[in-house]
Amino acid sequence: QVQLVESGGGLVQAGGSLRLSCAASRRTFSTYTMGWFRQAPGKEREFVTAINWRGGSTYYGDSVKGRFTISRDNAKNTVYLQMNSLKPEDTAVYYCAAAPLKPIRTMPDEYDYWGQGTQVTVSS
Repeated sequence: QVQLVESGGGLVQAGGSLRLSCAASRRTFSTYTMGWFRQAPGKEREFVTAINWRGGSTYYGDSVKGRFTISRDNAKNTVYLQMNSLKPEDTAVYYCAAAPLKPIRTMPDEYDYWGQGTQVTVSS
């Protein structure tokens, strides 16, 4: 079992930036593919981005390409999501997720562990 705790959400104006963090409870974090998803009210959970266990491979959803960057620090058991040029449509609860010993995945049901989520609100 692994516990994930997100932080860094908040309220920001359109065009601004936020950096989310997700801390994992286990040292085996370095063997997990990590993903970020988001869910807006009344909508399905949407894939945002993922990074493989080494950090050498990343993948982004079309809506965030060129604006968001995922990274990880295995020494700190933490994955980050740098969000730039934020838009009101980026408003959602953002979740990090872990998929042990798997390549990059984009579907929520392919991830085994989830954080509690952090709210990101972008005002126009």
